[in-house]
Amino acid sequence: MSVRTLYLAALAAGTALVALPAAAQTGESAQTFIHAGTLIAVPGQAPRGPSTIVVADGRIVAVQDGFVTAPAGAVTIDLKDKTVLPGLIDSHTHLDSDRAGNEGLLSQFTENTSLHALETYWNGMKTLRAGFTTVRNLGDSEGKVLALKEAIRRGWVRGPRIIDAGASISTTGGHMDERVGLADEVHGLVNTENLCDGPDDCRRAVRRQIGRGADVIKFATTGGVNSGTGLATRMVDEEARALVETAHAYGRKVAVHAHGLEGIKLAVRAGADSIEHGTTIDEETAKMMAKAGTYYVPTLSTVNGYIERLAANPDAYSPAVRKQIDWRIGITGKSLQIAYPLGVKIAYGTDAGVSKHGRNADEFELLVKFGMPPAEAIKAATVNAAALLGVDKETGTIEAGKAADIVAVSGNPLADVKVLKAMKFVMARGQVVVAPQ
Repeated sequence: MSVRTLYLAALAAGTALVALPAAAQTGESAQTFIHAGTLIAVPGQAPRGPSTIVVADGRIVAVQDGFVTAPAGAVTIDLKDKTVLPGLIDSHTHLDSDRAGNEGLLSQFTENTSLHALETYWNGMKTLRAGFTTVRNLGDSEGKVLALKEAIRRGWVRGPRIIDAGASISTTGGHMDERVGLADEVHGLVNTENLCDGPDDCRRAVRRQIGRGADVIKFATTGGVNSGTGLATRMVDEEARALVETAHAYGRKVAVHAHGLEGIKLAVRAGADSIEHGTTIDEETAKMMAKAGTYYVPTLSTVNGYIERLAANPDAYSPAVRKQIDWRIGITGKSLQIAYPLGVKIAYGTDAGVSKHGRNADEFELLVKFGMPPAEAIKAATVNAAALLGVDKETGTIEAGKAADIVAVSGNPLADVKVLKAMKFVMARGQVVVAPQ
């Protein structure tokens, strides 16, 4: 077995990175030739037939027609019987946990932050092995995801490319006020620096998250399902505008958690870059979003997490939260059926953490069920999501100059998106994560 084969095997097994000999790191010997049977290089455009992707130093060097013979010393990866496409992107995750409801609440009091940091890494690897080479993490008050992002950047550990929001911002008593539902006696143990009331205080809250290293700002205009705070709008226009204007002034995009209709409209008026969940979008609001260029991230697969937890334990959630969960399950998909035909830009996002990490591809099936053609659902998880996250020059398509984020599946995802649930090959920034199967 060659040293390069051993190297690829070590990467696929998740073992420590082993440096290739110096002679294998220069010139043509550093190249990898990937032979793709069918190549969806730019989702939304017609797929290519047999193709060769040339990778070197973590980036795509060339994409050529046919199966090009690799030069001596180069690595060849045989995916001739597979469909190859860009690494997938999940625009809405919570990597720090997928233990929700009463179980998740209890863990906050019985487990320390160090253990939760390791859980965050574990969830990141599940996500990466599922073919999602980039994620946008929308909320983690303790900084575990910020730390994981930096550790990945330094090469200490592997994981997906992370665009992180730091702590989600909320008004007092809103969805991200973590004191909601807790006894008064423990309120003093909860960090409240993510809360803001009034425009000036909201500007402070944005600057605080940017100072911590946030790449994007997330805030909530309405209550939430999991907090039991209902659909009512929890913010006024002046606060939302202050949040968006400050974030944009610092070059950060803004994602807004919004379920209720008035809260969605408020966020669009304020200039939000994306609406997360958007459970009650109507035609008027969809037209507002299409005109403003506001992305919609439906997070339909949250319902899978709810259904699975309730099947295992009917008392997994408090009565107030359970009531809202039942409502969310019943209404899921209706907003997408309105928004997509009216030209609203859709970006793929799961809310993984509410649903299970590593099961991110379940969202594809729901997007198709509620009206998106498979090709458009794949585009939402690549081209569209990359544009929303601001990483479209780096990833989202398989083109020369971009990072080598490449995945492969058996079968044709343009005919059956369920094949995206079983990755047969995953490469992230030129490193093999799942070896060819």
